[in-house]
Amino acid sequence: MSRLAPLALVALLLAGWEIACRAMQVPAYFLPPPSAVAVALKDNLPTLLKASATTLTTAVVALVVASLIAQALAIVTALSPLLDRAIRPLASVVQVTPVVAIAPLLLIWAGLDHPERALVALAVLVAFFPIFSGAVAGLRAADPDLERLFALYAGSGKVQGLAWQMLDAGNKLQTARMIAALVVLGVMGVALHALLEAVERAGLRWWRGR
Repeated sequence: MSRLAPLALVALLLAGWEIACRAMQVPAYFLPPPSAVAVALKDNLPTLLKASATTLTTAVVALVVASLIAQALAIVTALSPLLDRAIRPLASVVQVTPVVAIAPLLLIWAGLDHPERALVALAVLVAFFPIFSGAVAGLRAADPDLERLFALYAGSGKVQGLAWQMLDAGNKLQTARMIAALVVLGVMGVALHALLEAVERAGLRWWRGR
């Protein structure tokens, strides 16, 4: 029953959305009803799926790059208090810097012919600080006995992702197609979250089994 609760809530919200749009005669360009979004999703599904592959590739590349940089710096700061005091303020600057403010610079540096590089760089900046903070907190929370045990053993082309699809639809006042792209993005996010949770559970079972 608990698994059906989210589905029931989503169905209730969609029904309320549909009824409100029809009863108030809301213009489709302002807020289309779910039925119109479903039609747009069906009509544009091949294009949206292709765009989602571009978005997913960008996200995965950015996540890998951000993870490598953030975890390397986290290890360095955990091992050296001096470097920690030097790096942490810079990491905080990255966190509070608005993405919109540096996006034009990154686009110029990456080159107008390679906007995908700027997108990856922006995604890396967004993902960096949460990974860095989590890694630092995890390293500092390690059991000292485990640390000593570890030391003992170790002593020896063009951007056509979903964002582009949404911007293109917005420029053409195709609000239903815009929301359809958001639906694809949301489904992809839920699927990735479920996959990561499954990997985490499998890893914990393996670790506890040891």
